[in-house]
Amino acid sequence: MNLLENFSQYIHQAIALIKALIKALIKALIKALIKLDSVAAPPQTMKTDKLFYRIFLWQPELIAELVPGIPMDCQFDYSAPVVKEQEQRIDGLFTPVGDDNPDLPLVFVEAQMQPDRGFYGRFFREVFMYLGQYEVSRPWRGLLIFSSRSQGFGVETPYRLLLDNLVERLYLEDLIGRSDLSPNLALLRLLVLPESETPESARDLLNVEASEEVFRRRLDLVESILVSKFPQLSLEEIREMLDITQVRLEDTRFYRDVLQKGREEGREEGREEGREEGREEGREEAQTEMLLRQLTRRCGELSDMQRQQVISLNSGRRDELAEALLDFRGMEDLVHWLQTDEN
Repeated sequence: MNLLENFSQYIHQAIALIKALIKALIKALIKALIKLDSVAAPPQTMKTDKLFYRIFLWQPELIAELVPGIPMDCQFDYSAPVVKEQEQRIDGLFTPVGDDNPDLPLVFVEAQMQPDRGFYGRFFREVFMYLGQYEVSRPWRGLLIFSSRSQGFGVETPYRLLLDNLVERLYLEDLIGRSDLSPNLALLRLLVLPESETPESARDLLNVEASEEVFRRRLDLVESILVSKFPQLSLEEIREMLDITQVRLEDTRFYRDVLQKGREEGREEGREEGREEGREEGREEAQTEMLLRQLTRRCGELSDMQRQQVISLNSGRRDELAEALLDFRGMEDLVHWLQTDEN
């Protein structure tokens, strides 16, 4: 009898032990899943990503401001090449235009607004894959743009020498409290300013003295940033926020001529709408000319027919072409885009 009681007791103890082990395994599994879920995966492409590269493409001197040793007048061409080994596309590569100075570096630019613990490893892996794949003979530099210092990008120790000697890191939050910013850096600051402070800062930026061409580029970029930052507002509401009639818009000769034309037409027709039409016509002409220059620089000389196709685009399709331009590699991409537009 004692033997049966002892055996039964062992069975109960074994069952209790198994239950305890199962509970422990379940808890460990749950903890592992929670930890795995808390690790930030590489973020999806943000809507503002291409906006960063558009800013650098239209304000090329900004690279010289942020990367020491590059002349202020150095011109760059933008591309987003694919690294074949993993079919990954490098976000932003800026190549000096011309071969006059082979010591000017390639600049790998990446804007990372979300945490990514594998960021540094991925960035340097793509850089060195590119250097090997394309047999690069130039020096190179890196420019990394982060929203804040609190973002997690993983361990820096293995990449310390590269980060300290070849890479510049810009934390946009560091720009918020500064009053000594260049117009280019003030433009980037708009991306992280509190919404309540953004309109006034944007108006101040547009009031900075600049040539007509620089002002038009700056105005276009400011509007693009605000449209991205205030998606609930229409373009008309953005322009009202900027108080465009009060900033440099009317002070430039280009727009002054267009406004004068609008006023004359308005007086002749007896309608106030003439001034608004003149302003809008001037903006569209300026944006189209700027787009044509960028297309020529990226794709080569455009034919008269291609120029006319671009000129005839409505504002929505023109903006889409400006975005698509950032991914163009040559004339064939433009031809394909225009053919698609016709269809």
